[in-house]
Amino acid sequence: MASAIRPDEVTSVLKRELGNFDADADIYEEGTVLNVGDGIARLYGLSSVEAGELIEFPETGVTGMVLNLEEDNIGAVLFGEVDQVQEGHKARRTQQIASMEVSEDMLGRVVDPLGRPLDGQGPIGGEKFRMPLERKAPGVIYRQPVEEPLQTGIKPIDSMIPIGRGQRELIVGDRQTGKTTILTDTILNQQKTHQAEHGEPVYCVYVAVGQKESTVAQVRRELQEQGALEYTVIVNAPASVPAPLQYVAPFAGACIGEYFRDTGRHSLVCYDDLSKQAVAYRELSLLLPAKIINDDDIARRMNNVPKSLEGHVQGGGSLTALPVIETKGGDVSAFIPTNVISITDGQIYLDADLFNAGVRPAIDVGTSVSRVGGSAQIGSMKDVAGTLRIDLAQYRELEAFAKFGSDLDASTQRQLSRGERLVEILKQDEMSPMPVEEQVVIVYAATQGYLDDVPTDQVQEFEAELLERLRLRHEEVLDEIRAGGDLSEESEQTIQEAATDLADAYRSESTDEEQDEAALASG
Repeated sequence: MASAIRPDEVTSVLKRELGNFDADADIYEEGTVLNVGDGIARLYGLSSVEAGELIEFPETGVTGMVLNLEEDNIGAVLFGEVDQVQEGHKARRTQQIASMEVSEDMLGRVVDPLGRPLDGQGPIGGEKFRMPLERKAPGVIYRQPVEEPLQTGIKPIDSMIPIGRGQRELIVGDRQTGKTTILTDTILNQQKTHQAEHGEPVYCVYVAVGQKESTVAQVRRELQEQGALEYTVIVNAPASVPAPLQYVAPFAGACIGEYFRDTGRHSLVCYDDLSKQAVAYRELSLLLPAKIINDDDIARRMNNVPKSLEGHVQGGGSLTALPVIETKGGDVSAFIPTNVISITDGQIYLDADLFNAGVRPAIDVGTSVSRVGGSAQIGSMKDVAGTLRIDLAQYRELEAFAKFGSDLDASTQRQLSRGERLVEILKQDEMSPMPVEEQVVIVYAATQGYLDDVPTDQVQEFEAELLERLRLRHEEVLDEIRAGGDLSEESEQTIQEAATDLADAYRSESTDEEQDEAALASG
């Protein structure tokens, strides 16, 4: 006979089961797509959603970011396969502000602005840290002065327009004037700086916004061939992707740079270029009229590049920014260039006329400026390059005057001759960054007049021979300069002797050639 059911046993079982019941359920606040187009979705519902929050569309796997909060709907930009999102689809909150996952394994990889790999090398591993796209910049109290140089390896920049770690230096110029080359050479030079200092490299982030896929592939190939890709992350939002991804690309690059800065290391973020991001931003602003067109968004990222104090939670790292802006017809007073100039610490202006005249890099030192100045230079460079900018400015002025064909006195002719040689020593091939110690040697030789009697077409040959002589016979001089102090009297004397001997050899060779030409003419 079956035993009777005892009510007290049933009650105890029910109490035990109900006591273990988890009342927390996964409740998603949902909305509905009203219309979608051009990478923008209008949604009804999601009444508690926040601006900048990520939303997801479960039916398609596409994500989006909320930009507009209006009375009866919200506007969101879409990331991913935007054509899959259709009217009537459901969207739900993630309760997560727009962010990306950053890890050490991103080094050497090409990723999109959401951190997804684009190089076909599989998923990105390593311990991941979620970094918000929108982030408050460190306060002034937690910032160090910009006093440590970031060597670019480019002679005109390191000698006259120095860039310090933690600085924001704009690169501005017309199309096809060498802006991307300056970025890639700077990234390449961090490898030489790393080898010279025997420490960690400056971790670099190259952000390509609206560029051709072939351009980004070429940059990646150059960095890989030179061994620089191992400390570089490439964030690619090409012209073929929707405007929302181009808009957030600089924010993603800043996130990666901030990760290295906040872990006590030095980082460099190159934005190539913000003109394309401004176009994408304008497109979004026209599609979402409540989104005001201004420069506040990128200004927030530009403000987030200081060098933080040692011992602070951010560990004494630094974040340097090199944004690029493309001008039209050399007009730096247009809306976008002036807005970005106002939020940076100086600009490097590339002149199309100089570029076409064969002066590469085509840096106009008269228009270019660094608001950090000599505090971001090593002592020896500050000593030898003090008059270089003035000498070049005087040469440009006299050169224009000399075109009138009037007779010039001996002093003016000497200045023109010196200026021609200064222009020659500042020329540099791409993908050939020069160590700062070698820059100091050749700038010293030029400003002190040791090249005045060297034929202009042999100046670069003279430079190569002088540096080779010092590498072979006086390596200690280069080591002393590299250490960062002032140029000692002994080192200065050594450079003077080497430059004098070499200049005498070129002078005698030139005299012999002139005599041979005269003999041929008379014979």
